[in-house]
Amino acid sequence: MKTNFNHTKIIATIGPASSSKKILTALIKAGVNVCRINSSHGNFEQHAKVIKHVRDINDELNLSTAILVDLQGPKLRVGTIKDNHIVLKEKQEVDFTTADCEGTPALIQVKYATFSTDVSIGDPVLIDDGKLELVVTAKNPDGTVRARVVHGGPLSSNKGLNLPYTRISLPSLSEKDLEDLEFALDHDVEWIGLSFVRSAQDIHDLRNLISKRNKKARIVAKIEKPEAIKVIDEIIEVTDAIMVARGDLGVEMQMEQVPLIQKTLVKKCKKASKPIIIATQMMESMITNYAPTRAEVNDVGNSVMDGADALMLSGETSVGKYPVKVVEYMKKIINVVENEESIYHHAHVPDVDSPTYLSDSICYTATVLADQTGAKAIIAMTHSGYTAFKVSSHRPKANIFIFTDNKPILNTISLVWGVRGLHYDKYVSTDETIADIKEKLKKEGFVKTGDIVIHIASTPINEKGRTNMIKINRIE
Repeated sequence: MKTNFNHTKIIATIGPASSSKKILTALIKAGVNVCRINSSHGNFEQHAKVIKHVRDINDELNLSTAILVDLQGPKLRVGTIKDNHIVLKEKQEVDFTTADCEGTPALIQVKYATFSTDVSIGDPVLIDDGKLELVVTAKNPDGTVRARVVHGGPLSSNKGLNLPYTRISLPSLSEKDLEDLEFALDHDVEWIGLSFVRSAQDIHDLRNLISKRNKKARIVAKIEKPEAIKVIDEIIEVTDAIMVARGDLGVEMQMEQVPLIQKTLVKKCKKASKPIIIATQMMESMITNYAPTRAEVNDVGNSVMDGADALMLSGETSVGKYPVKVVEYMKKIINVVENEESIYHHAHVPDVDSPTYLSDSICYTATVLADQTGAKAIIAMTHSGYTAFKVSSHRPKANIFIFTDNKPILNTISLVWGVRGLHYDKYVSTDETIADIKEKLKKEGFVKTGDIVIHIASTPINEKGRTNMIKINRIE
């Protein structure tokens, strides 16, 4: 039987180490479900080639690998550094300017027009994921900002800059983001990642732009700012998915808070039926090393046990020496941890006041029945994808097979925990469709004679309405 697939999905960031069709094919065969394109790096020509390769591979292998395009958002960076290398020493003072210049130990450009207005004396300035720490000591008459080095070290061009206690006045979407968004929508990618989300309004603004183009791309809200944590329930309500971007989040906040934030957000997202991605530094040592550290293995395993929908690799697959090997290691860890019973059967009772209460109840009941009967599969029909998200959120141990005539949805739900999508467009009657689907799954080796399966669908089936029917039977 073909039941040896992981419930927890794998996202791989694509870059110079992985953008060829050969490596992409190997990554997808190794277990990658979603390919991420980081708009902060590369150009449109390179990104377009990756998208074409992924879609060609999907056609050739009959797969549904999704594409996630990450917008840079209001990411702050330093400018060009002279000879791409300077060293900042403890207790020295350095001026920050928004004017174009080649950075030296005495003067560094910040790509942030309102930097001098937004920062206050005493604010920390963190560079390169917090490897360098400075504190603002003065705001000079010429518009530059003086800071004292608290913890120094080497600095190269275009490193990220974080201001943990400064309220950033930049919009959620820059001019570059708008150009990158147009590219992503032109290529009909399934998911758009919005970086440095600070409020639900940021999601609304992006959603409006997507809607104006009559596109169906879903939004991943990247949680990297303390402002987002304060209004996280509002953000979860309006977004399609959440990413715990632990790199910047651990710089913007005290890093010891991040583990509890991760666990809290996973619980909230499961209850809200919104996929959640755990990202950053999961197996970072494998950028250069052939095997992960024991701590990284624990981190991946704990994220699976928390109930994350997907785990994301960044530099490990984009610029690392062993992009395919790191995916193989991650899948191996996931498969072992998913033998643990406690990660399954987290059904949550539907909200009686929800307008989708009846269909939500069908999805809930299907997962409870699957647990009680030892069902091998929950089989659902969907057009919008809603049923896939809802069934998955209850974390049944039974495999989730989602049949749809809406082909783009197949790629979209590749991000969702436990879900395997299959194309189906032969709607006749409910009984005939169910019988046909059972035979298809048996033929493909996903179920076998004697297995208990649970079907949920809408009737009449050809009207493609909300789920209102549940049926339990055995494979003959």
